[in-house]
Amino acid sequence: MALVEVELTRVMLVETGEQQIVVLQEKGGAERSFPVIIGIFEAVAIHRAIRKEDSPRPMTHDFIMNAFAGLGAEVRRLVVRDLVDGTFLGSLFVQIAGGEREIDCRPSDGIAVAVRAECPIFVDEQVFGKLGPG
Repeated sequence: MALVEVELTRVMLVETGEQQIVVLQEKGGAERSFPVIIGIFEAVAIHRAIRKEDSPRPMTHDFIMNAFAGLGAEVRRLVVRDLVDGTFLGSLFVQIAGGEREIDCRPSDGIAVAVRAECPIFVDEQVFGKLGPG
């Protein structure tokens, strides 16, 4: 698996629609990027994490981070590992006693956690190939 590091370059919140968009772009000045359509709750969670906004009670992705911390786990990276029938597949890699674990996730949830954990995001090279030029 050849991984390409990307960065979250855009979060588009559209109040009148159910589908929101985040854009992942290859790091280091490369030109490859692509949008990921996500739900409103995930988009708001990502937006809040980027802005470092607290909520009075832990929201879902905050809860996930609290659970990892309580278990002594550290989020290492998010990998967008495949694109199947127009759906992106992701994995969070978490370091915990006994080694590293791969946890299947929706990339939107993975991005919301990765932003909170301040960990890198990678895309499998094959995903870029499936997306075509751009």
